[in-house]
Amino acid sequence: MKRTTAEKLAKELGISRARGIEAVIKAQLIRAVIDAARRQGITHDQIARRSGVARSAVTGILSGSLQKVTLDRVFKLVEAVNLTAEVKTRRAA
Repeated sequence: MKRTTAEKLAKELGISRARGIEAVIKAQLIRAVIDAARRQGITHDQIARRSGVARSAVTGILSGSLQKVTLDRVFKLVEAVNLTAEVKTRRAA
């Protein structure tokens, strides 16, 4: 997986740095959900039932569609595959 910084992403997409940070965080969390689901043999339907998020939305999110995907929904998916999320901050350069 190619990594990019939030700043670089924001510049490429013409969005604010904050939106770039949000997109990177969502992508990292979704990747973790996909990996955990694969390791545990959990289906999209099981994730949907555990998270309370519609199966079609789960499938869309895990397939890479970030339209109208809130961090709240992503956190529900994280919990559904028995993960916890931790956010770290550091001083900007």
